[in-house]
Amino acid sequence: MVRAGFSALLDAQPDLEVVGQAGDGAEAVELAADLRPDVILMDVRMPVMDGLSATRRILAAGPPNQPRIIMLTTFDLDDYVYAALRAGASGFLLKHSTPDELAAAVRVVAAGDALLAPSVTRRLVEDFARVQPVMPITPVHLTPRETDVLRQVARGLSNRQIAAELVLAEQTVKSHVSNILTKLDLRDRAQAVVYAYEAGVVTPGPRH
Repeated sequence: MVRAGFSALLDAQPDLEVVGQAGDGAEAVELAADLRPDVILMDVRMPVMDGLSATRRILAAGPPNQPRIIMLTTFDLDDYVYAALRAGASGFLLKHSTPDELAAAVRVVAAGDALLAPSVTRRLVEDFARVQPVMPITPVHLTPRETDVLRQVARGLSNRQIAAELVLAEQTVKSHVSNILTKLDLRDRAQAVVYAYEAGVVTPGPRH
């Protein structure tokens, strides 16, 4: 019923088309290979194969036509969501989000422009970063300015917000973000957030 509702809401959007629905994770993997969607809304908890396993399998295929995956969850502090971000998911959305938020999330992730639900994602990553061992920083040389931008990305800020924070042109920030993803071999901003916390570029702050 939830799946049908989401499908109807998204299909009603003039710029979005629902190309398929899957009842479990195994079916999602098969349909992703056959239909090659741009974006997948993946439930965390499903029969046969959970959303995390399905996400890993879908993204393991690599480019071309690699979809962006949004994890759907009832709880904003679900450990599966953190693992999904590490596996390459582009973000996550709570199931009680509004129809407008749902459609906007698909557009944002499809564009690869910004981290989805940054404040909630940041809180989740901070919680789990506290109990995850911090790995040594990868020996990749970011410039001081790129490091500054990465810290702001980890805060969940958009390019426009980072530009205002660091007094830079928005296009300059966009270039820095692109360079960061390339140097660190990351697919999107969600992975950059996880990297920033795990590598110790930023440290978890107090909960608010």
